[in-house]
Amino acid sequence: MTHRKPSPLAAAIFLALVASPVLAQETPEEAKTLDTLIVTGTRVADRTVAESQAPIDIITSEALQATGTTELATALSRAVPSLNFPRPAISDGSDAVRPAQLRGLSPDQVLVLVNGKRYHSTALINLNGTQGRGSSPADLNSIPVSAIERVEVLRDGASAQYGSDAIAGVINIVLKGSGEGGSIDATFGKYSAGDGEQWNLGGDVGFKLGENGAIHFAVQGGHQDQTDRARPYTLSPGVTVWPVTAPPMGKVVQRQGDPEVDSGAFSYNGEYSPTDYLTFYSHGIVSKREALSNGFFRTAADARNIPSVYPDGFLPGIFNVSKDVTWVGGFKTSTAGGTNIDISYNYGQNHLTFDVRNSLNRSLGTTITPVQTEFYAGALEVTQNVLNLDFNKQLDWGLAYPVTASWGAEWRGEKFNESPGEVASYINGGVVAPGAAAPVPGSQVFAGFKPSNAGQFDRHSYSFYAGLEADITDKFSAGIAGRHEDYSDFGTTTSGKLSARYAFTDKVALRGTVSTGFRAPSLQQQYFQSTATNFIGGNPFEIFTFRVNDPAAIALGAEPLKAEESTNYSLGLVLQPVDGLYITVDAYRIEIDDRVVLSENLTSAAVRNYLNSPAVGLTGVGGGRYFTNAIDTTTDGIDVVGTYNWKLDNSSLDLLLGYNYNKTKVTRIAENPASLTLIDPTALRFGRVELNRFTDGSPRDKILLGGTWNVSNWAFNAFATRYGEFSVLFGNDPAVTARDEYYDAQWVLDLSATYKLANWNFTLGGDNVLDSYPDEVLFANSTNGQIVYSASSPNGFNGAYMYAKIGYKW
Repeated sequence: MTHRKPSPLAAAIFLALVASPVLAQETPEEAKTLDTLIVTGTRVADRTVAESQAPIDIITSEALQATGTTELATALSRAVPSLNFPRPAISDGSDAVRPAQLRGLSPDQVLVLVNGKRYHSTALINLNGTQGRGSSPADLNSIPVSAIERVEVLRDGASAQYGSDAIAGVINIVLKGSGEGGSIDATFGKYSAGDGEQWNLGGDVGFKLGENGAIHFAVQGGHQDQTDRARPYTLSPGVTVWPVTAPPMGKVVQRQGDPEVDSGAFSYNGEYSPTDYLTFYSHGIVSKREALSNGFFRTAADARNIPSVYPDGFLPGIFNVSKDVTWVGGFKTSTAGGTNIDISYNYGQNHLTFDVRNSLNRSLGTTITPVQTEFYAGALEVTQNVLNLDFNKQLDWGLAYPVTASWGAEWRGEKFNESPGEVASYINGGVVAPGAAAPVPGSQVFAGFKPSNAGQFDRHSYSFYAGLEADITDKFSAGIAGRHEDYSDFGTTTSGKLSARYAFTDKVALRGTVSTGFRAPSLQQQYFQSTATNFIGGNPFEIFTFRVNDPAAIALGAEPLKAEESTNYSLGLVLQPVDGLYITVDAYRIEIDDRVVLSENLTSAAVRNYLNSPAVGLTGVGGGRYFTNAIDTTTDGIDVVGTYNWKLDNSSLDLLLGYNYNKTKVTRIAENPASLTLIDPTALRFGRVELNRFTDGSPRDKILLGGTWNVSNWAFNAFATRYGEFSVLFGNDPAVTARDEYYDAQWVLDLSATYKLANWNFTLGGDNVLDSYPDEVLFANSTNGQIVYSASSPNGFNGAYMYAKIGYKW
């Protein structure tokens, strides 16, 4: 594998000249996006995409359904150049609840809204060695695609407008609300490798509520089989005798791929206006996803196995059930003086359970028969309650157009619960396996949460905001916004934003923003605590994740977490040189101080001795970690986005092209606290492995290229995506750089054809039709040839996927 550096400036100029990138993967008419009234990033009622002062993409419902996927995050990653959605495997709960990244930043530095209201985060905290390690973002895939009218992706910092988390940008999901029409569709697909069979059913329908209201319902459900790209165990070079500790010869015992998933969701969205000046509105989403993933295979001779129970070894599984509920209700009214008022209440919750299957607690031995092989390991839950009071009014200041003034307040209450598992899932039974030095407690692959880990934690915050937006002249518009927040756990913070747009002509405009922002450390990052098996350098370690206020964590250098603070700069060019062609080029810089990150796994002998000592009492634990404000980063990048609609005699061709270049540098690493130095003078809280995850762990660039040809009753789609180079470092010891891995760029081609007959649509298609796979890992890092692909691969490693769809609209 080679490691070539891209030329972002040359690529951006080339892309801007040849045509344009993607606002949506299917654009029936140019006006569908350019003249769409946006509700994200502005309080002006009649602002369109083309007039926006910050870069914003409109992803239509047609675009979301233009590929074989039924996952919202996957569909968005194929439509937005700066959004990536890796598909990690063998990463505990991250297999089931996968995080997405915007502009290469942390998944929880993107704010997710539904109908402009804050969507709750997932209870899961991503702990294993994947992109997004240490984050607890919103779960985009808990929102049914069948319910979505469009998605507005604001690629700009927006904390001054929306509060915490909007450092990288905002994803606002607008639900269908029409009281007329509906649709139903069915999808079936399978990977060319013969596994991963999927089916999905979805539908929506709208009803009028008399003459003054409407409500729209949507439902979606489906099943996905597991995929597996693991291979049999292979002898290391120079070894000729099959090791006793190896799995059976020639048999695939490990699994690396997508989990088995059953999912279902229901939503509604409606409003009712009893009078001209009063409108009640509400929306709700309920979803459930069951996912079965797996850990690493334990061989028959493994000290963690009981041969009488598993004579050939065992592959433990993790069964997650994720339940999401959100409900929003409110009303809008106006005063005689022209002040618009919006008052709302917002409730959201994610409940995530952990069950361990095909496993055992080795420390219990065989004293209890039959030996227990399934365990309830506990649950995590987050809840948010939000009250919003929003005002806006148009003011006549003698300018070309009225000034829009906005102000308001928000109260938010948050809770995090960690519930213990059953006793057998975490207890140390005291039985030592033959040849082992100490008992191995807890259910294998995922030890249950102990009562000492469990707890209920909460906080609340108040915020006040104000802003002004105006078209000062026919050519020049500008805005200013400010927000002050007061959190009960870490104090206050204030954010501000300036934005402007100048149209030199109808075809050329310049836009830019400068803003400050923040992200409050989540309750999960402050209070989650557990033990889990991590493979580090190919060896298993029982790693303890500490709360930051735990005495042992404090001794290892943990400190109270504080909010991340950011400064965002954006400068963009908007071009409409000819009819049908729309191009935007936006350069950005995002400086983030005091980023909340999960430390390296501290596994030195000195740390282990401290943790295993009677004073701490964590017998059998092989290391520890905790969250810390350890680093500052600077991210520089450029987005090129646009579309070209070519009208032909009896057909139309929508050409699409997009480009993102993104580079993050770590500009500060905090020194080790004195307490950690006393325990281990050589300790490394943030080393080269984690540094690389931030700087080169995701693709440096990404290209989207394609088009849709509509002719007669046919629609043909072709979209190619190029995922840039990335790297994964093996360990923090410079002596192991030979096992560092650098992955080449990968092209993926998606094709589909749709035939329209009256209200029916019939589609045949394929994602990754050329059966492209990412580079394989080095043999030395592959667990003797079994795990052949990196969990950081931006498009996964499942190969070609073929599917058929049938849909009906009315």
